[in-house]
Amino acid sequence: MNCAESVLNAFKDRFPVNKETADRFAGYGSGRAPEGHCGAFYAAKAILEKHCPEKLAHFEKTFSSLAGSTKCKEVRNIRRLSCAECVEKAAEYLENIR
Repeated sequence: MNCAESVLNAFKDRFPVNKETADRFAGYGSGRAPEGHCGAFYAAKAILEKHCPEKLAHFEKTFSSLAGSTKCKEVRNIRRLSCAECVEKAAEYLENIR
């Protein structure tokens, strides 16, 4: 699984998505998410947009401050977080939503 699929699949029971959406995320690793976003960020963003839109701005600010950007190539160049750590941080944010 790529980074986007990892986040999406980790939360599929808590934040359901349809099969079409899940299939689309198979192509969102390695900077191929829309607008060049990090796949882990983009998956969490998609979940939040649908299930908790009021948390979206806070998540974007939090992720960007940790990773240095929300864009995959920039995150990789900055090297604050590895790809695995991006998945971890996106998942931690979703896990802590009440």
